[in-house]
Amino acid sequence: MSPTQIHDSQPTDTTYTASNGCPVLNPRASERIGQDGPLLLQDFHLIDLLAHFDRERIPERVVHAKGCGAFGEFEVTDDISDLTCADFLSKVGKKTKAVARFSTVGGEKASPDSARDPRGFSVKLYTDEGNYDWVFNNTPVFFIRDPSKFPMFIHTQKRNPQTNLKDATMFWDYLSTNQESIHQVMTLFSDRGTPYGVRHMHGYSGHTYKLVKADGSFVYVQIHLRSDQGVKNFTQDESVKMAGENPDFSTQDLFEAIERGEHPSWTAYVQTMTPEQAEKFRFSVFDLTKVWPQKEFPLRKFGKLTLNKNPENYFAEVEQVAFSPSHLVPGIEASADPVLQSRLFSYPDTQRHRLGPNYEQIPVNCPLRSFNPVQRDGAMRVDGNYGSLPNYQSSFMKMGYSRRAGVSSDKHENWVGKAILYSPEVTDDDFVQARELWNVLGKQKGQRDNFVQNVAGHLCAAHPTVRRNTYAMFGRVDSGLGSAIERATEKNALKN
Repeated sequence: MSPTQIHDSQPTDTTYTASNGCPVLNPRASERIGQDGPLLLQDFHLIDLLAHFDRERIPERVVHAKGCGAFGEFEVTDDISDLTCADFLSKVGKKTKAVARFSTVGGEKASPDSARDPRGFSVKLYTDEGNYDWVFNNTPVFFIRDPSKFPMFIHTQKRNPQTNLKDATMFWDYLSTNQESIHQVMTLFSDRGTPYGVRHMHGYSGHTYKLVKADGSFVYVQIHLRSDQGVKNFTQDESVKMAGENPDFSTQDLFEAIERGEHPSWTAYVQTMTPEQAEKFRFSVFDLTKVWPQKEFPLRKFGKLTLNKNPENYFAEVEQVAFSPSHLVPGIEASADPVLQSRLFSYPDTQRHRLGPNYEQIPVNCPLRSFNPVQRDGAMRVDGNYGSLPNYQSSFMKMGYSRRAGVSSDKHENWVGKAILYSPEVTDDDFVQARELWNVLGKQKGQRDNFVQNVAGHLCAAHPTVRRNTYAMFGRVDSGLGSAIERATEKNALKN
């Protein structure tokens, strides 16, 4: 079923039936012995209702559990065909249907929308050459550059295994002993860590990707989605107040804005870097903890994402939507970024667990067209399973293949080296961009004070040893910052 047909699938006959289609005389009655006797096992309608009810909940996402979403379209506004052969970007004015989901990262499904947390910003583009997913965040960097740290990091941001409570010691112990995270920490504890809903925040690829031309040549890219509504954030006090008054603020704000006809939009930009520039650049372009300076690699506009239609059913179209950075199309490829490479596997794998091996058959996940008769069977196969077609590459079956360019043999990507344990050390270079962000906050009224208080209000609950390690980490950004956080935190700790 095409994504555009999701809402055209309502039955015309609305006679109430059991799940097998048998009409039910009275859906509010149960079969039993006499007026007060026991129920009968033969009452299929009752047993089926209860059994299905017990199974209504599917596993929530391990991260990004709380989210909201909407449908819309992406339109090419500026020509970048000199960078890529991607068909959906081939001409100005071309439009592609889309669905977007926004989410907090660390909280559970019932957590407040206004919590201090990075935000997921994912978009599925239903292109003529397959589904292409932007699996972005609202921050341009992340806490890690080594994928083996990801499960450990996420555990420290969730609940203590003994108390089942959020734990400030776990939280800050990880960050202060893995100090490559400092740039993201600086972003998270500024007011950008509590965005005013999802309409007023940017989206960033964070990872480096490649835009590829028909001849196989490519440039490295980072993609930015900049809110046309402008950036707007809560202060710490405002976010806490909203969490109590309306924990679903972002969900409600997005839905009601679209209902009013105030369709949120984001302008899409790309930063580009040639392989030659990457080889000479002062840090690895595969480092997720750092941004590309816009003065050196300016933003180039190429499109606009607009959300103009609310979902008809949250579970079917938002809870079941499945994104992955490995959902790519010809003309766009993954880079050697190690965290991205890990996500290429992890995202589809979590959807196979959460939704089943045939999650791509769910209407919101269906590509416009697909043909893969080797991929068969599995739980909840509901589309005919390719009928009598052979389930291997048969010489009796004509099967078309893409005529698009394959992988380039450019010498830049002829990888040679020994197998090593990848665990890069933290250096002074990891604090350069965090220091630049601290300087930017100094130019914005009240933002430095807000940052110090935001950190101190959370850090004060951590173990004293962890607090001292954290002061030292912030001191590497700026000695005055480390001292200010120590004074404010210890003052708060005395009150607790």
